[in-house]
Amino acid sequence: MLAPMLASMLLSCFLELGRLRPLLFLPLSLFYFLSLGANFLLVFVILRHRSLQSPMYLLIAGMACVDGALPLLVLSPLLLSFLWGWTQMSLGTCLLQMFVVHLLGAFQSTILLWMAVDRCLAVVCPLRYSARLSGRVLLGLAVPLVLRNVTLISGLVVLVGRLHFCDFVLLNCFCEHMAVVRLACGDTSLNSALGLLTIGLVPVLDFILIAVSYVVVLATALSGRIVTKATNTVVTHIIVMSISLAVILVAFISYRVHHKLPHTARLLCSALYLFLPSTTNPLAFGIRTQEIRKQILHLLRPVFYLNSVKTS
Repeated sequence: MLAPMLASMLLSCFLELGRLRPLLFLPLSLFYFLSLGANFLLVFVILRHRSLQSPMYLLIAGMACVDGALPLLVLSPLLLSFLWGWTQMSLGTCLLQMFVVHLLGAFQSTILLWMAVDRCLAVVCPLRYSARLSGRVLLGLAVPLVLRNVTLISGLVVLVGRLHFCDFVLLNCFCEHMAVVRLACGDTSLNSALGLLTIGLVPVLDFILIAVSYVVVLATALSGRIVTKATNTVVTHIIVMSISLAVILVAFISYRVHHKLPHTARLLCSALYLFLPSTTNPLAFGIRTQEIRKQILHLLRPVFYLNSVKTS
């Protein structure tokens, strides 16, 4: 049952800028449209061409859907708040946003894990790759992790909804689990324990399994049995994973030393954690994956041609 004593929360999102706060709309909107455009283009190109209908490319399209959903569902209301001066959010809306933010974040690491397993199978057993990734195997890989993500994130949100709050000023631009829990009165040890369990079972476990998969790929490469075509995207995956790990680490450190950091610096760390991978991931996959890059250039060729004609 939601705490009746708290009807809404005040999001302290760059409020210290005062009248300069609306100026953030322009850089954030550029970031917003770049992320949405890049992810939409990636999904469109992959779904349009039958040659890209393999598990590897469909996983990239799935990652682009998740990366595009984050700015669409979270950054859109933030941009409107800069324009219209909105600073309050109802508790129910806050809990819904928390569920969306953390569920999409969980699926970012989970899709990276699926990609790593896919590349590992493609490198280790290329001749039996298609047979190994049968429908039953794909379901066996997908269903447990989907249930894990939904169950853990739902548990986090339900426990937060049962808390009573002493403060209504949220020191963040969006509703994040620990930022909301800090506003609660009474014992929040269960919330903290489930939060740590979720971190251990989702991003930490996923990245351990990803590392194991790439160690197997590296061992295969050193043995001389590697297939070059199958490993073209491995470096891209490692780049994407490194960016994700870096922003998670920055966000984690910022929360641990929050009392030593300026409020604006903490907000920037939270924004990087949430939105940076959503912009860099489609750029990495679009530029470094040869087949996708070729189709994107083919799609955009008429645009470049028209521009060259107009300028000549």
